[in-house]
Amino acid sequence: MALFEDADLVAHDFRVLGRGHAELLVPMIATLPDRGKAARILVALGPGSFTGVRIGIATARALAIAWGSEVLGYPTLALVAAIALADEMANAVTVCMRGGHGEWFVADYSADLEVMAPTASLAPTAAAVRGARELIVGSAATGLVDLLAPGHRAVEMLPDAARVGLLPEFCFSPQVAPIYGRGPDARLPG
Repeated sequence: MALFEDADLVAHDFRVLGRGHAELLVPMIATLPDRGKAARILVALGPGSFTGVRIGIATARALAIAWGSEVLGYPTLALVAAIALADEMANAVTVCMRGGHGEWFVADYSADLEVMAPTASLAPTAAAVRGARELIVGSAATGLVDLLAPGHRAVEMLPDAARVGLLPEFCFSPQVAPIYGRGPDARLPG
């Protein structure tokens, strides 16, 4: 999480959580100056941890109501792509993040963060068949590079809210709903 005043980073906390999103997010926000109160709330929409994404969105919506704030969402993979493009000076990037059920979330972005290939949740072998840009970033980048022909480069990275300023305005949406990346596991009886 991060708190900004205009474009200036005021406070930031970055933690890698396997579990505990629901228990830790609101107390983390409460440690921010003025308890994090902001006129504009930006929230990652996923794909990512099913519970983590839903907790983030529910918290953003609740705080927006309490504070009278605007709330906008952005795709998590777009933030990872933006960080990589800024840090690695690339023309295009494939984002490959660990997903559920042993699958990876994979998407391609151009240098201006236009989606070149939309997010898909794929088994590792299917992700390799799909192919990738020369630069592959994300939590499963090394795994994908290991399955591809030589000529690809992996940079392991995670989304960091302190870098959200790298996203262009078109990445933000008032339609704040989870991006799951794959269909539901549950099925209605026939």
